[in-house]
Order: sequence, then structure tokens, then C-alpha cells
Amino acid sequence: MTEMLESGPFFHGTTAVLSPGDLLIAGFQSNYRPEVVMNHVYFTALRDGAGLAAELAVELKGGGEPHVYQVEPIGAFEDDPNVTDKKFPGNPTRSFRSAEPLRIIREINDWTRLTPEALQLWRERLISKTPEERGEILN
Repeated sequence: MTEMLESGPFFHGTTAVLSPGDLLIAGFQSNYRPEVVMNHVYFTALRDGAGLAAELAVELKGGGEPHVYQVEPIGAFEDDPNVTDKKFPGNPTRSFRSAEPLRIIREINDWTRLTPEALQLWRERLISKTPEERGEILN
């Protein structure tokens, strides 16, 4: 892992209600493959990318409210191999992961929500597929 791939700001999308100072830690179920316990916490430098992750988490969980938080990595982090080079050359999604905690700085409310049509497309791509069809997670 590299200490500073990018300087941020960084964002995390989730259904969880969190407060400034809370820590996001690894060791919880994946939103995309619930049978997988994640060894990393994922985040992005794109506010709307975190918004997409939050809305997909709501869909995959079957309810809740999407939340986007500005976060600060506590330790080293690396490019997310689930989207870098495996699916896209480089890191166009500016997505990262860390085995170390992320500290919540504040909730972000000015991210772009998906249109109902875009949400339906994601629903068809993800929700209608079994976890196995969603693909392997490089954990």
C-alpha cells in the first residue's frame, strides 16, 4: 500500500447513520456479496461516486437511506483493484481501499442523486443478479 496516492478530499457512501469522529473499519459484510466479510474499507475521491455507492447499498440492502460522508484515511491505502486495471485501465473512478480505519469528517448533502431511470438500470444490473453473477471481489 502507498501512503499518498491522492490527497483527497475523500468520500464514502453507505446506509449507515454516522457522526463526525466515528470510524469506518473493515470486517463487515460486503454490500455486493453478503457472504464475503471485507478486509478493507472502500472510498473514492469522487463525491458522486460515493453517492452512487450509497444508493446501490440501499438497493442491495432492500431499504434505508443513502448517506455520503467526507472521510479521512487513518493509514495507508491503495487503488481499489476491483475497478482498477481489472475493469478499467488506471483509476478513472478514483477509488481506493484501506485495511486501516477511515474517520468520518462530516456528512455531505450536495451529491447528485440518480434519476429514477438510472436507478432502475442499476437495479437491473445488480439486484436481478445473484451474488455470484455480480463477480468476484478482490478482497
